[in-house]
Amino acid sequence: MRLSLITVAAAAAVPLLLTACTGKSESADGEIAVTADDSTCDVARDSAGTGTVSFRITNNGSKISEFYVYGTGDRVIGEIENIGPGLTRQLIVAVPDPGTYQTACKPGMVGDGIRHDFTVTGDAQQRDGSGRLAEAAAGYKRYLTSQATALQETTETFVAAVKAGDIEAAKKQYPVTRTYYERIEPVAESFPDDLDPRIDLREADLAAGDTWTGFHRLEKDLWAQGLQPDTNKIADQLLADIEELVAGVTAADFTVDAIQVAGGAQGLLDEVARTKITGEEDIFSHTDLWDFQANVDGSQAAVASVRPVLDERDAELGARLDRRFAELDAELAKYRAGDGFVSYEAVSEQARNELSRRIDALSAEVSQVQGVVAGQ
Repeated sequence: MRLSLITVAAAAAVPLLLTACTGKSESADGEIAVTADDSTCDVARDSAGTGTVSFRITNNGSKISEFYVYGTGDRVIGEIENIGPGLTRQLIVAVPDPGTYQTACKPGMVGDGIRHDFTVTGDAQQRDGSGRLAEAAAGYKRYLTSQATALQETTETFVAAVKAGDIEAAKKQYPVTRTYYERIEPVAESFPDDLDPRIDLREADLAAGDTWTGFHRLEKDLWAQGLQPDTNKIADQLLADIEELVAGVTAADFTVDAIQVAGGAQGLLDEVARTKITGEEDIFSHTDLWDFQANVDGSQAAVASVRPVLDERDAELGARLDRRFAELDAELAKYRAGDGFVSYEAVSEQARNELSRRIDALSAEVSQVQGVVAGQ
């Protein structure tokens, strides 16, 4: 799927632009205003104290944009995607440690973005090691580990079929393997060195001179153009990239932040709204509904991990989330076929609109989760 997202998009080498701090002040409730268009990214304040920082991003441009906060090593510690022209979105980021971070707007969702240094001052805050947020983070990390392990195992099966020239077996395995990736993609996107684009870049997002690797390149080989002289090399690279992801997720020093997990729940739904509904994601195989379900499953798992916090702070929101997830699952169930789904080509425009309506209704509720978890 993507794009972009994360760290530095494998796509275009957009020059690094630094914006100066503007004279605007933060909003009355402490949010830092970010005003972006197609060529500028004005951040109202370039510093904050350790703890939790809230940004409110307004896109005044003509392109869909994204906003990121980067930590050490270009690691994404917070992101918000799919900010359409004229829209305003909120991002809440936990910054328990002082230091120099960076913010970035990405008009068109490509490149390094328009970056700006952001300084966090104050004493390092001790992370909650025993409370509900810590329990939520630990629970979600267990989920990540299980999904990453399954991803590696199914990728090995998929790659073996590709390299054996067994096209039918590879086609059958393709959507199964992607399910595990799509459930945890926001975490994959947080790693540097273009890991997500290497794994999941779509052909439509390629820039001149880019090397195309990953799932979607193999998808094209399997469904559209036939196996190529370098297909096996691409398959080996996919497995190596997945192994890199798994190593990162299972590393002893890899930590999960409950506030970021809550944001990831929204990010997964944004993925559905942006590329699944339109059929852009799996354009050759038309297995989009598998990815759709996986994104919804991943969002639901993220919400479930923070559910004790939600139930304590806003039980009514939790009840609404249950209802909206159930409604969407029921709608998706209409397109089940055996252990999988029908081709997305078989889903009518009217049916796609109904799916879109359901995802919008769910997204409206999930968008509130991060604020509740952050105590705002």
